[in-house]
Amino acid sequence: MNTFTFTWYVQNEEAPVLLREYLKTKQISKAALTDIKFHGGALFVNKKEVTVRTLLNSGDEVTVWFPPETKSSSMKPEDIPLDIIYEDAHFIAVLKPAGMPTIPSLYQPNGSLASAILNYYQIKDIPSTFHAVNRLDKDTSGIVLIAKHRFAHSLMSKQQKDKVIKREYIAFVQGELKDERGTIDRPIARNPESIIERMVSEDGKRSVTHYEKLDFVQNSNFSVVSLRLETGRTHQIRVHMASIGHPLLGDDLYGGTLEMIERQALHSEKTSFIHPFTEERVMLVADLPQDMQQLWKHR
Repeated sequence: MNTFTFTWYVQNEEAPVLLREYLKTKQISKAALTDIKFHGGALFVNKKEVTVRTLLNSGDEVTVWFPPETKSSSMKPEDIPLDIIYEDAHFIAVLKPAGMPTIPSLYQPNGSLASAILNYYQIKDIPSTFHAVNRLDKDTSGIVLIAKHRFAHSLMSKQQKDKVIKREYIAFVQGELKDERGTIDRPIARNPESIIERMVSEDGKRSVTHYEKLDFVQNSNFSVVSLRLETGRTHQIRVHMASIGHPLLGDDLYGGTLEMIERQALHSEKTSFIHPFTEERVMLVADLPQDMQQLWKHR
């Protein structure tokens, strides 16, 4: 069957238990069970198809077939090279270069990371569509984590909500930060006069960014900053740093200069998460891209 399959064995301390309740302990939601029932999935106990009302005993083999993934008509496979830094049966992490959109848009339908991933799936015969755990702005470089199936994606969505996933960024910002470290706690909303721009606004959603100054490049008048997001609003780092008078280099949307770099100097450097199937913490690290390395080196 061209789908994702999971198998578990019922332990002594878990039995007896209804299949519905057992699957709940495996974080399979009521909505997922409905999807399995009506969209081509199946449940098996000891290789016989069953319903969620089946009573499980110790040693029973429980298998879940998830429904086939629905492919998005707006995303087409494209033969684009990928820089893969991590991969297993459930996840793939890649380094997205600056200039590549995470997903296609009306204004840039081609050349997206999603299209590159779909092409990779096609080559590797992975029966999935694109499930990004996180997204990066087009001109931000760094780590994008992708779930290979919707069950993995749903588990990671819960980790996002529970703040289990940790992400750190490196940014080059104009001027010298007065404080070595600090926290920006300012709400962010859409700018009503723009379809792209965000702004600090009392009407916005709470947004929290923690920062630490790593270096000050005096001859070019910019600070190298490590940032950690407590929330994940669109353009959060860019808006927050501009709001304290230190816009990112290359970020002309929020007042940054284009003299040293022609894209926002922002890189997703580290991502860590608890692997939902092994329960181990996974740490991913991505070196700075060449344009930012060169800028920092030529001090």
